[in-house]
Amino acid sequence: MPTKNRAVVRIGGAAGEGIASSGDIFCKTASRMGLSVVAYNSYQSVIRGGHVYYQAQIGGPEKVLSHGDQPDVLIALNQDTFNRHAAFVNENGAIIFNKDKIKPEGHSLKNGVQLIGIPVEELTKAYGRNPIMQNTVDSGALVYLLGMDWDLFEGSIRSVFGSKKSEIADLNINLAKIGAAFAKANGKTLDVKLVGDGKKRAFATGNNMIAFGALAGGCKLYTAYPMTPASGVMHWLAPRGSKYGMVMKQMEDELAAMNAVVGAGHVGVRAMTGTSGGGFALMTEGISLSAMLEVPSVIVHVMRGGPSTGLPTKTEQADLFQDLGAGQGDYPKAVIAPLSVGDAYHASVEALNLAEKYQIPVILLSDLYLSEHAETIDDGVVSADVKIERGEIVNSWAPSDPAKTDKDGWYVPKNPDDYLRYKDTPSGVSPRAFPGTENALYVAASDEHDEEGIVISDVFTDPAIRVKMMEKRMRKMIGVEKETGGPIVTGAKEAEATLVGWGSTFNMIEEVRLALEKKGKSINHVHFRTLWPIHAEETAALLKSSRVTIDIENNFTSQLAKLIRMETGHQMTHFVNKYDGEPYSFNALLNEVEARLDGKPNLARNK
Repeated sequence: MPTKNRAVVRIGGAAGEGIASSGDIFCKTASRMGLSVVAYNSYQSVIRGGHVYYQAQIGGPEKVLSHGDQPDVLIALNQDTFNRHAAFVNENGAIIFNKDKIKPEGHSLKNGVQLIGIPVEELTKAYGRNPIMQNTVDSGALVYLLGMDWDLFEGSIRSVFGSKKSEIADLNINLAKIGAAFAKANGKTLDVKLVGDGKKRAFATGNNMIAFGALAGGCKLYTAYPMTPASGVMHWLAPRGSKYGMVMKQMEDELAAMNAVVGAGHVGVRAMTGTSGGGFALMTEGISLSAMLEVPSVIVHVMRGGPSTGLPTKTEQADLFQDLGAGQGDYPKAVIAPLSVGDAYHASVEALNLAEKYQIPVILLSDLYLSEHAETIDDGVVSADVKIERGEIVNSWAPSDPAKTDKDGWYVPKNPDDYLRYKDTPSGVSPRAFPGTENALYVAASDEHDEEGIVISDVFTDPAIRVKMMEKRMRKMIGVEKETGGPIVTGAKEAEATLVGWGSTFNMIEEVRLALEKKGKSINHVHFRTLWPIHAEETAALLKSSRVTIDIENNFTSQLAKLIRMETGHQMTHFVNKYDGEPYSFNALLNEVEARLDGKPNLARNK
């Protein structure tokens, strides 16, 4: 039988058993071997108990696109996990478990599955009775079965505990050696050959990369009130932000978090906030205020299952229309949905630049899967050499009249009449002046106002000024549309069938497209990273040439498909929807897409 070049590992148990930590150590080992990894942690909204699992797919240096399907190796930390997952372990795979706690009898397993039942209590009695020890013992057995580099595994353990906890690291290394020795004596290595290229790869989550992009992009203030699954951005910035000139401030609620960003933008500080759907609902008035004041703001919105508090620890793509309709009235905005963990870094920088250049709110729309799953980042995907664009700012804006410039050629108002904060310009973007700038006085009002900022609705509403200011603001969208990318297309230029998605599903849909191409299907993939503006003309041109369009979304109502129909008139042919709180898996999605290609309707929407 040919040797496989990748493996899927699943670790399952109850919350509080250290499952994520064990998985992260294993994945760091793989990334340091020069392997590609994608990992996903499926957890519940409880501190202890329930059922959780961590799954990772590791391959060679070529990019792994998903966390995989059924496991080659299952580490079962309790009987419930064994009962739930044992039957799904692939042929010639292995199940590692604590034989003191778990009884494997009565389960139907696939051919060649090894049962590695480790007598943890007997083997670890010299080290006390800490139940978490079984995780490390099992991890040692796993590293042996997959033939992974032991020295790098030890290094990963030490990196987790650090030099201050070297004794704990030594203990865990000794426990792992016990597990590896037992597996060597009682099992055999799997028919898997994991060969990396020797390049150490970063291993990070989407939230990590959003935070990292914020730092690289010059963000100086990040405010938030903790809300899963956006809290990871705060957690990453809290110990690091101050080292790089950023203030990370936990606010009393989401209203305060958003209004602080508006205030910071008003005085010239690059600022960002983050939350999930419920917190975003509280922020919407502040987002609308940002648009009226023409103050830049960036809002990280990480979706989870709804409505209301819904599924706090599960994923969904059902908040698109919440973002499109956030706040009161019509106003210019941008909505960007990163495609991958690496792209989250670039999207963060882009959002900050767009917000300042066009003086608008920009929503960075992620979801639990993208923000909390981890994957390796290839060389060259992330660079510290990013362009920071602050837009037109007094003292950095040169008009045509040299008499109104200082010795360096920058614009300096000579008297208060020289400056109009909300000047009606062809682009809709007016030069900003920060409070304290000489001869640059203006009124910043939430009511409609004229070019100076003087409110026009206190005594009477001036229809002509209202029309002028509304059109000025909305002209910004012309520039935003030119500057943001349209739909991303992969595969054949002209295909019989087109897969359509947005945001975090990019890699999974790509994996399905590639599999269908190998089967001889004429297929391509149109994916939306910029959701607003939708680039309607470009979108219509791309979709009209395809005989079959299959919309794939992690929601019930196919929200992107509705938006496309609203803006272009194009009606999708078929739909694949998933809304059970879990992300797509490769085989299930492939089967659904093939069913649509065969003309079968989407009746079992939740598969």
